[in-house]
Amino acid sequence: MYQIFELKNKAKVIFAPRKETEAVTLLVMFNVGSRDEDRAVNGVSHFIEHLFFKGTKKRPNTQIISQELDKIGASFNAFTGKDYTGYYIKVVKEKAEVAFDILSDMLFNSLFKKSEIDRERGVIVEEIKMYKDNPLFYIGDLLEETVYQGHQLGRDIGGTAKIINNIPRAEIIKYRDSFYEPKRMIIGLAGNISKPKAAQLLDRYFKKRFGKPAKHDRLDFVDQQKAARIKVHYQKTDQVQMSLGFTAIGRSSGDYLAQVILATILGGNMSSRLFINVRERQGLAYSIRAGIDEHQDISCFYINGGLAKQNVTLAYRLIIRELNKIKKEPVSNEELKKAKDFLVGKLALNIEESFDYISWLIKQYIDVGIIKDLATVKKEINQVTTSQVQQLAKDIFQQDKLNLAIIGPYKDLIYFNKMINQIKL
Repeated sequence: MYQIFELKNKAKVIFAPRKETEAVTLLVMFNVGSRDEDRAVNGVSHFIEHLFFKGTKKRPNTQIISQELDKIGASFNAFTGKDYTGYYIKVVKEKAEVAFDILSDMLFNSLFKKSEIDRERGVIVEEIKMYKDNPLFYIGDLLEETVYQGHQLGRDIGGTAKIINNIPRAEIIKYRDSFYEPKRMIIGLAGNISKPKAAQLLDRYFKKRFGKPAKHDRLDFVDQQKAARIKVHYQKTDQVQMSLGFTAIGRSSGDYLAQVILATILGGNMSSRLFINVRERQGLAYSIRAGIDEHQDISCFYINGGLAKQNVTLAYRLIIRELNKIKKEPVSNEELKKAKDFLVGKLALNIEESFDYISWLIKQYIDVGIIKDLATVKKEINQVTTSQVQQLAKDIFQQDKLNLAIIGPYKDLIYFNKMINQIKL
């Protein structure tokens, strides 16, 4: 069970006690991400995430912060997405106050010293290079750049080396103070801790007001695609990374679970259609999968495969064949039930751990303003019909909405233009 309440400073709290665990997870998420950035400061949300670990008035450098957490065996990290940013510390229950003390200190009292900012520029630039040099990582960014062409969602979360190397400290502070304010903050607390103890620690460490709220309206994505798009990134590799993508419904849509079932049937596990037909029967790929890179208002439905160069066209033909088949022929009741049972089982396992559980609750609250428990989600999954799945397939998989991203030894689009014009949805 969980409870939702509000602190005096308007920050929301989601409290999810679990007596059966020895751990406590404190996760603070902010409803701000890279999609909220202007182009000139692209990457600043991720930059700020790094800087919160670089020293406070009480703990003036990163070594002191990490030593205090390491000596109690804490697990701690942070993450930046396109919709939100999060910071967490997980500790044994006896050390819960340490987590509150350190995380609140980082969020309220970080120094953002110029020397630390300048040193961290190099770290982030190397992180950007690391992702771009790895085709398995970079193919997703390349696809979203194609699908969300011209929109903030199409930009890399990390920004560019040029921006990171030149963004002034004043701009970083301005962005932090504009978006890191209580009304955008959700404090998640899960694990073995009583409500009186939680209330005491929240009042002690998180009652502070901070930030100068920005008047900001998040720009929704409006799909204006009228023809298929192709983007090729030249890289001398032995394996070609190919990704097909289509705009699809977001997490807040009432049909979202039907879309997840569609992705599961096509390529969500080792008994899915694409895995069987592309890998097991044809031996064309080690990795072939379908999934959803999801956002609050929109998603990218993707199909990824790693292929030998000579197998690209055949694999593409098989993928298009499966997409056309699921549009034309209703999924059988047996296959639908298998997908539903898979999703229910995976969800139950995925939220066993306190961090995953509280993260799941917070994301629901940010996305739609309400939280559904596992029993409710299970019921909604089981209510999805074959006609819903088929209609979504028809809506999503359209030739003029196709986006194709390729990483491999190609220097132009000629080969792929010919391929997508010969093999159509």
